[in-house]
Amino acid sequence: METNFDGRKFVNKLSETISQKGKEVSDKAKELAEVTNLKSQIRTCEDVIKKNYAEIGKLYYEQRGQEPDDIYEECCRAITNAKTAVEELEEKINNIKGV
Repeated sequence: METNFDGRKFVNKLSETISQKGKEVSDKAKELAEVTNLKSQIRTCEDVIKKNYAEIGKLYYEQRGQEPDDIYEECCRAITNAKTAVEELEEKINNIKGV
């Protein structure tokens, strides 16, 4: 019984397949690393945006919080009420500590 199995062709084909799969895995890893890096940069930018939005709000409150434009009145009132509550709570803490 004669077989048509060619070991060299099999090894070459197997080697090509492994090489191709390795390249695909490597390409996917590079892609994943790049996407992760870009997402990290996006988070950094979003953090900068949030920080500056908060700073703008703080500056507005400091300058106009006692007489805000109508659209900001509710937010400014909430900040004022929260600041008052913090002061009262800190006073209670000091009373408990006997300060």
